[in-house]
Amino acid sequence: LVPYTPQITAWDLEGKVTATTFSLEQPRCVFDGLASASDTVWLVVAFSNASRGFQNPETLADIPASPQLLTDGHYMTLPLSLDQLPCDDPMAGGGAPVLRVGHDHGCHQQPFCNAPLPGPGPYRVKFLLMDTRGSPRAETKWSDPITLHQGKTPGSIDTWPGRRSGSMIVITSILSSLAGLLLLAFLAASTMRFSSLWWPEEAPEQLRIGSFMGKRYMTHHIPPSEAATLPVGCEPGLDPLPSLSP
Repeated sequence: LVPYTPQITAWDLEGKVTATTFSLEQPRCVFDGLASASDTVWLVVAFSNASRGFQNPETLADIPASPQLLTDGHYMTLPLSLDQLPCDDPMAGGGAPVLRVGHDHGCHQQPFCNAPLPGPGPYRVKFLLMDTRGSPRAETKWSDPITLHQGKTPGSIDTWPGRRSGSMIVITSILSSLAGLLLLAFLAASTMRFSSLWWPEEAPEQLRIGSFMGKRYMTHHIPPSEAATLPVGCEPGLDPLPSLSP
């Protein structure tokens, strides 16, 4: 028994644990000094309550495949050679050194398929070193229980506003007010536009110059005494009428 406990990777990665997968730390140098170049490192996956009943296989034919998880509660997957688990810098290859359990969605017909996990678990895993004949040579401890994320049904989602923070309520109120103002502005603009289409503005009547042209008449004040003495046609300011006599 190797004093090593498998665990979820410590790298800051998104989706380290999902609804069907989880990412493990690679067992680099774990079996150093115990394995030969031809040995293979296997991952054993079991339901947490079925891990105690798992028996290490004695031959390659006894290796449980992924469909046996639902019947026997365990299976083996991800066979790796020691060349795939070097002891050098894990970041030298440019990527995070992880083993993603349940990542292969298209391998259901393969015997040692790394198929998506069927439920939230919890699961336990361990690494098992086997030789070319399938005989176990060394193994690690079982991991702590690993529980996958679960999706929520729509009816179980709490939408009560009291569960929200004060900042969320303030932001929601501001956005609602802005939406109302935009709606009012749109309605006002639409009303003005349609009113101009249905009731066009009447053009003011243009007055032509000279339409109401008249002669200017200057009035004169004639004292009563002069009016009585002036003959006909001799009003002030007018030329005397011409005489018609020969």
